[in-house]
Amino acid sequence: MAFEFIAAELARRQEDSLLRRRQLIEHADGRCLEVAGRRYLNFSSNDYLGLAHSDELKAIATRCALDWSAGSGASPLVTGHSLAHARLEDYLADLTGRDKVLLFNSGFAANQALIQSLMAKGGHILADKLSHASMLDGALATQARLQRYRHNDMQHLSELVLKVDGDTLIMTEGVFSMDGDKAPISRLCDIAASCQALCYLDDAHGFGVLGPQGIGSAEGISQHALPLLMATFGKAIGTSGAFLAIPATVHDYLVNFARHYIYSTAMSPLLAAITLESLKLVKGQAWRREKLSENIHCFRHLCQSAGVPLMASDTAIQPVLMGDAERTLTLCQIMKNNGLWLTAIRPPTVPPGSARLRITLTTAHSRDDICELVKVLAQGLNGDK
Repeated sequence: MAFEFIAAELARRQEDSLLRRRQLIEHADGRCLEVAGRRYLNFSSNDYLGLAHSDELKAIATRCALDWSAGSGASPLVTGHSLAHARLEDYLADLTGRDKVLLFNSGFAANQALIQSLMAKGGHILADKLSHASMLDGALATQARLQRYRHNDMQHLSELVLKVDGDTLIMTEGVFSMDGDKAPISRLCDIAASCQALCYLDDAHGFGVLGPQGIGSAEGISQHALPLLMATFGKAIGTSGAFLAIPATVHDYLVNFARHYIYSTAMSPLLAAITLESLKLVKGQAWRREKLSENIHCFRHLCQSAGVPLMASDTAIQPVLMGDAERTLTLCQIMKNNGLWLTAIRPPTVPPGSARLRITLTTAHSRDDICELVKVLAQGLNGDK
């Protein structure tokens, strides 16, 4: 029988406690979700600022629906590039201090488009060991030599830089999606400048959250120092899609050579219009970032008092490292039995032996929510079901 490996691979995943299954979310309101008729406090959402389910964004969506279509009807180079897209791109270019912006339907597509296009003719790619799968997959699809420096290890990166020549791309995440820690962006930019490399930042989990204006990990860093910036709208901004903020020459090159951009139907004009208004909310409602910061501090303080071990993160992503996948699933189930929805993150998403509960905090959570989370988490870690 052909394709016998399919059943064998699935059986192996099941045996190793690594098999993935989707969960049907029947209802969600930002703070809670409902699965199989039961309501849970949701600590697995990337809606960091609580915008996706907010009354304000719902009202904006209703208003924008009167003016913009739900679908673009074509790729951007045919008839898919509308005034709604142009306004969003111009706003983002001004916000980030970059020449130009290109919109994509996902961060995965944006990363693939930039990396595969810029490195199509070879060269060197130096990537943080924990860079997102979309970045690594993009690199592996090129003719460039990919080398991964130890996580946030600038000494190791500096050593690798000495051994490269020609076109070089240094890439990292701003906030690492599974560990929650941050990259030393300024140091990365300095190293890139020392060897005339281009520095590329995936700021999916920092954009909208970090910085005085919510511009993210790159706030205050010039285009000259950090020419290539990607961020998504599906986390803090509360919509979906992604963008690249880039120099004009790179923009023009991608418009002509990036297959992910050229051959994909453009983002919905309605979504572009809603996203623009959501970005304005993020900029004008600093209280959302302040509340999130308070919740992060509260969670870490309560965990310290309760003896719950945490990784070194001061962002909304707060992993509890378990190591063993089966043990992680057991704790995850204990949490769900107590009305708390958490996600067990297991290999291959994270390295072998580093399975974890990935807790994400949002502006929508109350102090009582966080107290309940820490109480049940501490009980579960101590074996009290």
